[in-house]
Amino acid sequence: MQTGTIARLVTDRGFGFIAREGEAKDLFFHSNELKNVEFKDLREGDKVTFEVGMSPKGPNATNVSRVQ
Repeated sequence: MQTGTIARLVTDRGFGFIAREGEAKDLFFHSNELKNVEFKDLREGDKVTFEVGMSPKGPNATNVSRVQ
């Protein structure tokens, strides 16, 4: 599992981006990949854990959970 911070949320579309330390590009995530948290409960700046998966468009975050 990796850790990061919610950098941006696109609430009307159900996705967002996670900032990772040491990485220039934020990692995309979709609300379908959330575990134990609802998309509406996330806020920019929240700490999260996740795994990195691959999609046809490139790397994305999977199994995203908010750190309590």
